Amino acid sequence: MPKRDSLTGLQQMQSIAAGTAPPAPIQDLLGFRLAHVDRGRAAFLCTPDASMRNPMGSIHGGIAMTLLDSAAGAAVHTTLAAGEGYATLETKVNLVRTITPDTGEVRADGTVLHRGGRVATAEARLTDRTGGLLAHASSTCLILGG
Repeated sequence: MPKRDSLTGLQQMQSIAAGTAPPAPIQDLLGFRLAHVDRGRAAFLCTPDASMRNPMGSIHGGIAMTLLDSAAGAAVHTTLAAGEGYATLETKVNLVRTITPDTGEVRADGTVLHRGGRVATAEARLTDRTGGLLAHASSTCLILGG
């Protein structure tokens, strides 16, 4: 496999999706996977389970936030040139429906809205298996290097 710095962000994400590069450690920790990637777009799938519950019994909001941040960030990642990186400056999340262990598989879809020379903005939506909206987010990222 070529050195990571020699690949574009899209090539890096495609390698993860194809299983020829390892996923980010957070994916293994929380059990989510990259399901789709294209320039300016990325999607993750996760099936929240009882180990992700908060004291009230629903899935902790941090799980939704992590999936949304990951989808928005991965979408931005697909726009990077070889040698570039990014850092999230801000992510705003709206949790609109409760997620429980019975919700089943959820999907986080991220889309780049704007990609400038130093700043990118993206949005993400978290939906259940019927397409029902669970949460949504907007994110601002700083482009590094290059």
